[in-house]
Amino acid sequence: MLEYLRNASERPLAKFLIAILAFSFIGWGVAEWIFGGATSDTTLVRVGSSKISVNQFNNQKSQILAGMSRDQQRSIYTDANAMRSFNNYIMGELATQQMIANRADDLGFVVSDHRIANEIRNVPAFQKDGKFSSEQYDAALAANGLTEDRLANVLRADISRSMTLGAMSEPVRVPDFAVLAAYNARHATREIEYRVVNFNDFNVEKPTDDALQTYYAQHPKTLPETRRVSYAFVAADMSKPDSVDQGMARITAVEDEIIGGESLENAAKKHNAKFVQLKDFARNGAANDANITPQIVAKIFNMDDATDSEIIEARKGFMIIHIDKITPAHSAEFASVKSELVPQWTRAEKRKQAYQAANEILVDLNQNKKFDDAKSKVVSRTDGAPIAVLSDAFNNPVGTNKIVETPDAFYVLSVKSIKSPTVDDKKKSDLRREMEQTMPSLIQADYNKFLHRKYPVKVNDKVYERFIAK
Repeated sequence: MLEYLRNASERPLAKFLIAILAFSFIGWGVAEWIFGGATSDTTLVRVGSSKISVNQFNNQKSQILAGMSRDQQRSIYTDANAMRSFNNYIMGELATQQMIANRADDLGFVVSDHRIANEIRNVPAFQKDGKFSSEQYDAALAANGLTEDRLANVLRADISRSMTLGAMSEPVRVPDFAVLAAYNARHATREIEYRVVNFNDFNVEKPTDDALQTYYAQHPKTLPETRRVSYAFVAADMSKPDSVDQGMARITAVEDEIIGGESLENAAKKHNAKFVQLKDFARNGAANDANITPQIVAKIFNMDDATDSEIIEARKGFMIIHIDKITPAHSAEFASVKSELVPQWTRAEKRKQAYQAANEILVDLNQNKKFDDAKSKVVSRTDGAPIAVLSDAFNNPVGTNKIVETPDAFYVLSVKSIKSPTVDDKKKSDLRREMEQTMPSLIQADYNKFLHRKYPVKVNDKVYERFIAK
């Protein structure tokens, strides 16, 4: 074909065929440029200008799983939520490591091969009789599934991390002015004046049905979604492989019956599996069944109505769950909650009247400077008045007048003055020690925020869904 085109390149038909071939190759190239790059890109996370690939994610995941027990691995692989959390943890760890690596590069930190060699020679696991042993070294690498390059990379990352974050954990000397400011803020007192308007100081008549219905329309009681389920259960000793195999064979037979169209109850009876029907229960309510753990409840509430689960590995065997009925969240009927509404309505009406009275007192205080029957008191941050009153007294400037609500009353509050504390040397010394202990963690938290701003983390959702979440 090509020979023919070459010999007859000047003929109209040959030119037409060449044009078609050229267009095909160009089209293929453009498609590869548009689509191929996207499908071949395995960048899972971008940290600043750096990339974390799916390969890196899988290597980290394998390494962490290798250090887990069989039960821990099983709990992750059999629970979708646990697997999702585990994947997110790994991505978080990799992103953190990459942020630190980026910062080390920007600061110009270099970990030489010579230093890595010294670190390896000083690892006790690689020594024999106090000296480096190549045999011990090779054996340790083989036992941990490591290569020399991978070990060197791990050590280089650890040293780089130490160089970048080491200063964050160093003790910090807190200056005297900061200690004194904190001491005054913690131990200063305030003089306040206040009046209390209790809800129960007001009387209201018995509510009518219309009043209760109006109140209920504004404050409906929502009943949570509930589910009614049944399940087939095959007991097994999960610590004994033979028992596990036998249990799996029986529950698989039950599953085969269901796939063939049999009901869960009949399938369970055919294979001597335990069949259990539960009453309706909410996501946060107790199913009153030892097999229905919080993890199983989460799985139940992720299933659709009238569906069967896959085989679920429980603590003492295997189970298959069927969703018999889903009752969506809904408002309770008025008649069923009417008796509950009476005290709620009564309190709301008393509160309304109490607020009106408190507001009249506040207006008189602000406009006429009158505060009759007010009580005066010196309070600390933790003592002398209800917590809500103390919070407002210390979080507002002197001269503030306002209404503060507590569970059973309104306080009309006036902040009069600040009283500085007498300095107690022991308390001040204790406060300094406390501040010096907490300062490194505060500095580290601030530095972490800086790293996130400097090297923003972006997850490639398409790659995650394609390679990780499948």
